[in-house]
Amino acid sequence: MKLVLATHNAHKVEELRRILGDRLEGIELVGYDGPEPVEDGETFEANALIKARAAAEHTGLAAIADDSGISVDALGGAPGIHSARYAGTRNDEDNVRLLLKNLEGTADRAALFVCAAALVVPPTGPAAATDGFEHVEVGNWPGSVLLEPVGGGGFGYDPIFKPAGYSVSAAELHPDEKNSISHRGLAFTALMPVVREHLLG
Repeated sequence: MKLVLATHNAHKVEELRRILGDRLEGIELVGYDGPEPVEDGETFEANALIKARAAAEHTGLAAIADDSGISVDALGGAPGIHSARYAGTRNDEDNVRLLLKNLEGTADRAALFVCAAALVVPPTGPAAATDGFEHVEVGNWPGSVLLEPVGGGGFGYDPIFKPAGYSVSAAELHPDEKNSISHRGLAFTALMPVVREHLLG
């Protein structure tokens, strides 16, 4: 049984395979080579569904997708759904630099990594006789924003995010440890029982 991951990022496919491990037994997770939809939703959940719907429609297969980002209390939840393009360049270092600049002199550094993981099963059968199915799970990873980047692992805002209860940045965690506690790990772990129910019965 094939399951499409709605991303053109091969590294993300591998990361998700590591996160899900044995939970993928009987399911082949494959990448997506179709067109990218316009992500014009107003929430992480909406954008994750937009991506999963596009992949399911293009391939005719069940698809999963995620939308994630960092929400900072002192910035009213920004960058939020705009995290990947916060600085306007889609460059991780530029985004980190702008976020730190916008927090200069701010004592409240509380932040939350959020991931919405969506499953879309397209209608099947003659004339799409069987209705499709959609489901979303959300994972939250609380922490705070550091004063400067630390660590060489991870990606995105990981070097400036210190998870609650830890003394290191997300970029300093071993990938397996990060995947077990991160917003993406939590969201997809919660989604997998639903995936297995609808794909394997």
